[in-house]
Amino acid sequence: MKCHATSPNRLRPARQQGFTLIELLLVLVILGILAAIVVPKFAGRTEQARVTAAQTQIASFSTALDAFEVDNGYYPKGKSGLQDLVQQPRDAQKWHGPYLKDIPKDPWNNDYVYECPGRHNTGSYDLMSMGPDGRVGGDDDISNWQQKK
Repeated sequence: MKCHATSPNRLRPARQQGFTLIELLLVLVILGILAAIVVPKFAGRTEQARVTAAQTQIASFSTALDAFEVDNGYYPKGKSGLQDLVQQPRDAQKWHGPYLKDIPKDPWNNDYVYECPGRHNTGSYDLMSMGPDGRVGGDDDISNWQQKK
């Protein structure tokens, strides 16, 4: 007869494994506290990223518009405005574009507002995103004439 060593678990009575309700509630409370601390720190970052994206797009438009002006001697005018950076207008004999692949919408899915000659930049153009509210005017507009605050 062979002698088998018995494992220590076999001698103990079977105990149910798992978490008690109090342990689960404690974990949920800890997760709730962590969420209350972390979420507000990142909540405003999405809107800040959109503002930065609009400023970057306006800077890209400005570069393309300046290249158009160097080639043709004037900035695009009229309703076609920014579209002249993608497709050659009839009156632009020295057009060396396309200056942009396409004309994107702003981060809030609105068209950029382009005006030449500009009201704020009378010697060139005004270019702006209407911002989160989608309306011209207000503190949320992002433009090429704004002063850094």
